[in-house]
Amino acid sequence: MKKSLITISTSLMLLFGISSGASAASNTYTVKKGDSLSKIAKTYHITVNQLKQWNHLSSDLIKINQVLKTANPGNPANPAKPVKAIKEITVNASAYTLNFKNCTGITATGINLKKNPNQKVISVDPKVIKLGSKVYVPGYGYAIAGDTGGAIKGYKIDVFIPSQKAAVQWGRKNVKIQILN
Repeated sequence: MKKSLITISTSLMLLFGISSGASAASNTYTVKKGDSLSKIAKTYHITVNQLKQWNHLSSDLIKINQVLKTANPGNPANPAKPVKAIKEITVNASAYTLNFKNCTGITATGINLKKNPNQKVISVDPKVIKLGSKVYVPGYGYAIAGDTGGAIKGYKIDVFIPSQKAAVQWGRKNVKIQILN
């Protein structure tokens, strides 16, 4: 009886070990209950459109146990990797633009926002978030902590938005951000 249990246990461990190893070695993800394309895309630091394109999906509908490609099949040398936050904090977020007099558009870290208006940059208090850190801000996306501001003290951030109208629409809100490095 003991010999049978050991044999069954060993077989099960090998079976599960081999199947999880194969998944980890490849650039795929198996859909689990509660998953969505946006959740998977966020985990792998890719876009929903990339997931849909790489997996030939015409809608956002996915099924449990469906295997999805999480890297560009045409560029296996540059696979997407899950992004893990090293820290999560709640901050008060507002938005800023370059639409004011005497603004150079050059951030504290040297990013030229006039030449790169689509760059995702946030202003931070360097005592709270180190300049140069990569962060994820819900509703804004992945950004670099690349600027400081006179009113940005403590747990406050400013997200750069090139359009005055969109910056006003952003308003002021509390968000839980992820510091990625």
